[in-house]
Amino acid sequence: MSVSRCLPETGMLDRDGERAAIDGVLEAARAGRSAVLVLLGEPGIGKTALLDYAAGRAMGFRAVRAWGVESEMELAFAGLHQLCVPMLSRLDQLPSPQRDALKVAFGMREGQAPDRFLVGLAVLSLLAATAEDQPLACLVDDAQWLDQESAQALAFVARRLLAEHVALMFAAREPGEQLRGLPDFEVRGLHNEDAGTLLRSVVRHRLDERVRDRVVAETKGNPLALLELPRGLSPTQLGWGFGVGAQAVPARIETSYRRRLEALPSDTRLLVLVAAAEPVGDPVLVWAAAERLGIPDSAAVAAESDGLLEIGTQVRFRHPLVRSAVYRSAPLQERRTAHLALAEVTDREVDPDRRAWHLAAAAAGPDEEVASELEWSADRALARGGMGAAAAFLQQAVALTREPKRRAERALAAVQANLQAGAFDAAVELLATAEAGPLDELKRAQAGLLRGQIAFASSVGSEAPALLLQAAKELETLDVRLARETYLDAWAAAMFAGRPAQTGELHKVSRAARSAPASEGAPLPSDLLLDALALLVTDGRAAAAAGLKRVTHIFAEEEVPLQEGLRWGWLAAIAAIMVWDEESWHTLLARQLQSVREAGLLFQLPLYVNVMGVFATWCGDFATATSLIAEADAIAEVTGTRLAPFAAALLAGFRGAEAEVSRLIEAVTHDARVAGQGGWNQWSQLVSAILYNGLGRYEKALAQARRASDHAPELYVSMWALPELIEAAVRTGETRLAADAFERLDQAARVADTDWAAGIRARSRALLSEGQDAEGSYREAIARLNGTRLRSEPARAHLLYGEWLRREGRKTDARAQLRTAYEMFAAIGMEAFAERARRELQATGETVRKRAVETLSDLTAQEAQIAKLAGDGHSNQEIAARLFISPRTVEWHLGNVFTKLGITSRKDLR
Repeated sequence: MSVSRCLPETGMLDRDGERAAIDGVLEAARAGRSAVLVLLGEPGIGKTALLDYAAGRAMGFRAVRAWGVESEMELAFAGLHQLCVPMLSRLDQLPSPQRDALKVAFGMREGQAPDRFLVGLAVLSLLAATAEDQPLACLVDDAQWLDQESAQALAFVARRLLAEHVALMFAAREPGEQLRGLPDFEVRGLHNEDAGTLLRSVVRHRLDERVRDRVVAETKGNPLALLELPRGLSPTQLGWGFGVGAQAVPARIETSYRRRLEALPSDTRLLVLVAAAEPVGDPVLVWAAAERLGIPDSAAVAAESDGLLEIGTQVRFRHPLVRSAVYRSAPLQERRTAHLALAEVTDREVDPDRRAWHLAAAAAGPDEEVASELEWSADRALARGGMGAAAAFLQQAVALTREPKRRAERALAAVQANLQAGAFDAAVELLATAEAGPLDELKRAQAGLLRGQIAFASSVGSEAPALLLQAAKELETLDVRLARETYLDAWAAAMFAGRPAQTGELHKVSRAARSAPASEGAPLPSDLLLDALALLVTDGRAAAAAGLKRVTHIFAEEEVPLQEGLRWGWLAAIAAIMVWDEESWHTLLARQLQSVREAGLLFQLPLYVNVMGVFATWCGDFATATSLIAEADAIAEVTGTRLAPFAAALLAGFRGAEAEVSRLIEAVTHDARVAGQGGWNQWSQLVSAILYNGLGRYEKALAQARRASDHAPELYVSMWALPELIEAAVRTGETRLAADAFERLDQAARVADTDWAAGIRARSRALLSEGQDAEGSYREAIARLNGTRLRSEPARAHLLYGEWLRREGRKTDARAQLRTAYEMFAAIGMEAFAERARRELQATGETVRKRAVETLSDLTAQEAQIAKLAGDGHSNQEIAARLFISPRTVEWHLGNVFTKLGITSRKDLR
């Protein structure tokens, strides 16, 4: 049974669980273990009172507050700016890319539009820096009304806080997409006794017990409903229960507020409406608009005495439901009048975007002047990185445009903004509006391009190649440069889709690109890349080799325009792989990865990090590969980017971790199939072939390698699958199949004069040879592959050579090769191949003690990653920026690393 009581220090009834949760968050922050809490509940349930309680309990904290405002949701970073203003003196303590990103986002300086997750990282660093002096409590009310950019940044921060003195609390009606999954507490109504006590505090006359129980039951113990519903009802109405309706609780509260508004003088109602339409709570603007409307100062007295509104240093409503009740109950024409007055008193130079929004709300119909101002606001939002805000401004501009051609063009711009903001449904809807208008040929072709980009970005991969191909064809006679870029986009989409050879989109795109007109003037690197990749598919590696080598050299060694490199560098890496040039592959990747990091392009970063993880795995540098995979996972966690775990699967395959390979393949294959991403299936087949060759289960390796090598044979995955197929086929007696595979591998390798190509060809030829030919090929393979970065490849050559020597009866020679292979595999961490080498050694009569593969298994993935970066000489601040955490969290992890490894300094990490 609930004990009714009122806490003297807060005035709250009950709320034991809520207060305990809040106290726990504050206590954790005091101890340096940041904590997050989302208070969820319907309007009026007491969330704001609980945040007030948190502010009161945050003794010794610096408390900062922010409120989401429904009418401000279209203004980029508005809520975030409100929260961060008291801390901006700390900006100089942030790394320069983060500092610049935040300044651009807040309109404090001009610059390239920042990645929104770089803004989030800057806010994390800002909060961590502020909390160095004293614990920090950040309290955000009405989070459901935060603008999209602010919500994303704060959700980013909430998920990355760990070892700081920061308490972050939100109050929201629903968690929304951004806050979902964070620690939350559902705030429910008061228990019956407490609810009855609260009701009696506002009803002075005696209330029939049955009516009281009905009010308590129908309000579900909502404190604001219990306080507000009796107001405006006569003792008779309330006493007999006639005033208690059947509406939902928030609607009942709004109805109560509307009744109170109706009793106010007309000037007061208009003043309250102006305050409701002004989102900032700026009394100067409200009074200026009131003066323009002829509202006297005395109009505020009635609203303030009734407790609905307070106009002091800031305009505050008793509750957000008052604002919504005022605004919704006002006639449309009065709302327009209020917005127009506010627009007229808002400084065009100081706050042009709010002015434009007020003008849009005041418009009675299409208005070209206002639509143009909204376009300018969209441009400003884009410059600050506010994609969601830009999309909202442009959508409103479309609604206010009468002239059909201009309306269609603005709709196209709105499609682009929504695409960049990730609002794919809205983008498709606006695209239909654009295509229904009188677009010229170029604009209609651009609409087709946008439809293909939406399909690709929204993971509807099966549709994207055909849509992009059609758009590229239509653009050929209209904009050759854009057409060629679209062909590259279509080529990439077709590669991911992974359709069967000859009948698939990759051949269609490549044939069309070959016949496309050339760009005027000197070709750009992207032109050369398109020509080389298209020729590769249509005419084969030999014909494309010269072009592939040229474009590889350009992207790896020459000056490439930044945007060209950022956009197409990952495709250029494929060109390097196709000509077996691992040095250029690495140089190109390292160069582009650095550019992406410096530019803060977090959506592109996972792709480059994944590919670099693949390279590190092939090099046998599993520590670096593990670190890169952990980084890719961290980026995916904070950005929501979904990319198949190519590097993680390959690493598991090289290690011989069958259960891990199966888990990754099973987890991703279904989603990849739904998204039309057939390329993942081929990759998983390659990984499985490597895994089963390592485990010595050659029948399974053969089946997987055959599938991987037959699929898209013109691309690099099939090329990599051929050595696996040859090894498995020889071990299972399928010599004819192995010979056919070698013929294909020989053709693929002859296009390159590199140690990698020559070594793999020699190793595979040795498997099909006998006597001196076999031995000469094995020795050539080892010599050549030892000249590469790829440590896994010579290790496998030593293993195959040792196995051949044992079967030739040359046990002493075999032991030397097998021992080398075993030591190399064990040092790398290729456990299955190491065990295969150990078994072969035992077969020669040598006793081999099983060696523990080198690992840092006591460390978590993030600890191992931080240890690797610190050992490589990176500072805490550099590590924090790379891993999207604070320097203090890096320091905390390093403390754990030192303890687990029994070391005392960073130099010991090496």
